[in-house]
Amino acid sequence: MHDKISAEEQALLDKFLADNKMFLGPDPEIMRNHGLSPRSAHEQAVLAQGLDNHKVHHVRGLVNSALSEAFEMVNQMGAAPGAKWGDLVTGIYTAQGDLAMIAPHGIIAFAACAFYPIRFIIKYWMDDPTVGVKDGDGFIHNDARYGGIHNTDQSMMMPLFYKGKLVCWLSSTIHEGENGACEPGGLPAAAESKYDEGIKMPPFKIVENFELKRDLVTFLQNSVRDPKLQLEDMKVKLHAVMRLRERIIAILDQYGVDMLTGMMRMHLEDTEAEVRRRIRELPDGTTRVLQFMDSSLRENVMQKVSLAITVKDDRLIMDFRGTAPQFMNRAVNTNYASFKAALCTGLLQNIWPDLPHTMAVLSPIEVITDRNSIIDAEGEMPQSLSLMPLFKACVAWTIPMAKFNYSLPRKYSAIIASQYDQAATFIYGGLTQHGDVTGNFCADINGMGQGARSHADGEHSISPVFGFMADSGEHEINEEDTPIIRLGAQRLAKDRIGFGKYRGGMGYEQIATARGSQMWGFIVGCEGSKFPSAQGLFGGYSCPAYQLLKIKGINIFDQLRDNPKVVEAFDIVQLMNEQPIKGGKYSSNDMGMTFELCHEGEIYMICQGSGGGYGDVLERDPELVMKDVRDDLMSHENAWDIYRVVHDRETLIVDVEATAQARADERLARIARAQPFDAFCKTWTTPEPPANVPYLGSWDDPSEVWVSVPGVARMKTPGTAIQGIFMPNPKDVRIAQLEAQTEQLRAQLAACQSAAPAPEAA
Repeated sequence: MHDKISAEEQALLDKFLADNKMFLGPDPEIMRNHGLSPRSAHEQAVLAQGLDNHKVHHVRGLVNSALSEAFEMVNQMGAAPGAKWGDLVTGIYTAQGDLAMIAPHGIIAFAACAFYPIRFIIKYWMDDPTVGVKDGDGFIHNDARYGGIHNTDQSMMMPLFYKGKLVCWLSSTIHEGENGACEPGGLPAAAESKYDEGIKMPPFKIVENFELKRDLVTFLQNSVRDPKLQLEDMKVKLHAVMRLRERIIAILDQYGVDMLTGMMRMHLEDTEAEVRRRIRELPDGTTRVLQFMDSSLRENVMQKVSLAITVKDDRLIMDFRGTAPQFMNRAVNTNYASFKAALCTGLLQNIWPDLPHTMAVLSPIEVITDRNSIIDAEGEMPQSLSLMPLFKACVAWTIPMAKFNYSLPRKYSAIIASQYDQAATFIYGGLTQHGDVTGNFCADINGMGQGARSHADGEHSISPVFGFMADSGEHEINEEDTPIIRLGAQRLAKDRIGFGKYRGGMGYEQIATARGSQMWGFIVGCEGSKFPSAQGLFGGYSCPAYQLLKIKGINIFDQLRDNPKVVEAFDIVQLMNEQPIKGGKYSSNDMGMTFELCHEGEIYMICQGSGGGYGDVLERDPELVMKDVRDDLMSHENAWDIYRVVHDRETLIVDVEATAQARADERLARIARAQPFDAFCKTWTTPEPPANVPYLGSWDDPSEVWVSVPGVARMKTPGTAIQGIFMPNPKDVRIAQLEAQTEQLRAQLAACQSAAPAPEAA
């Protein structure tokens, strides 16, 4: 036998293997590279000959306008709640698939990861004789493992050919919601494998000659609970991209291929160069932040997200090593590419919002992770509620970059504390009052409180953490389409504040029930019920922890019919403390809830959250404190307990001298309570995680990762050898607890019976 083969034989073998791949899964070479592609020969030639900067700027404006028009088409015609309330984007990409520009008010993260599937199409389908890429083709995609945020987002991608040459790519993406997962609405908290997540579309051709292929459309409609939604929004995305194509062709007719190609490449390279210049402005050094997620949405477990940002010259390195390991059967993992897209979003939303919204922003930045961590999960892991770690990525920048930027003479945005970072909204599904089956989510997710700024309070319910221009929706429209009735909506959550010299923007209450359907239910996919989500900055308070509150076993409509005054105000605190509805079962729960049927008139209550506070509460202007009291955002008790403001409760006039003295006294009390840092560490730090607290992540050494979950495992492994953790079914855990209690009661009963005196003979 020969143990060596010739070069010719090796070439034949390589070709055979390339032509006969069993499965084209996500390509690591694509998915782990967020940098710009090298210049093509055409780009090099165009830029070498030079372009008129004024014309470049003009053409950039025309493309921007075309993207905005396509965005508005989707926004006005889309059927999904995400389309109606701005959870979408339109984008243009270079011929190599690099994201060049998005619509001015689109969701950054969508476009920041849609270039991955385009690169996949170019690499695998362009020259494949069974697929190919030609004028009039359109490709659909939703599987986040090939690029994307999560599987509820669907993209339509189209190549643009001009005079027979591929010039660029165009796309439109919508958060569609319903996708045929094991729970309705597209965000299944109960998913235990990727096969519970609904349809998973790698990029494939669904449009030929500018028309949807009806056989594939039927397949996709048959895969989801809401076939009307699936069809309508595929049409909407397709025609928006076709309109965008018309506008770009008009630009090509007037200015030529060289100008458009050169403009896009200049736009990308200029942005990358500006990012490097800004990095060089930062002081060299390392800053850190630790974030924690407190739930898998099935059980409470602390999951650490560890970040160290190091700046050296024009290098910025984000080191996430030491982060919690992946869950093998929980939905809160994400993949490396999606996580980087969220990082890009956070950088553009909170640190350098004046930069163009393009992938070039992240291109110069190095991101280091542990493989098989919760932010770099292996492809088989469930990821349907990847929003949990992704939202952490959106705000991960704020605290470490505030430390870098604080001393700079020139800043590009305000120093800002963390925005609230939880998906606090109701996901729903079931049979509507019109007899239709549906599932989706409410747009209340788009009203997260802004973090406090270095010069002002945060804005209330300003935006989602993943986009700055989305709307929180019209409840009347939702009530027309679904059985959901809002008993109280968007009342700012009094006293639930990130306190500080400047306070965080507040979130609002959401109180919902259902009417007109006996087959309707809710999911809540949130963390932060035990550990605050939005961190304060430079002495500011974090936001509070928020719970899911329920009043079950009643029908509020019957109650109101019998006594219209049974509830004075649909206010969460008042309802839970006073419990005015007799016969109801009142409960406070973790905000991770899998699908639960809501019987007519039962009440579910959650809060959108507050951003973190900025600065010492004792430095807050007393008049700003009184303004919050006057606006019924804060109680008199907190004005004193937190801010030490002495005031008249009737007139709200501040006693200036008494307030100054109270604050001076509190500062002295702080000093009396204080202890040297080394002494504090001796009483506070431990060599390893406590055994009774479920904990995942590094402890004192980021190179070692702990898995410490009572009843499951307690061990630490090198960060380079993470495998993941498999959690027991919560119902099995509860059954075991009840069985143990039953055995204990039986033993007690037997002991009592044996100790009792024998009955006397008759």
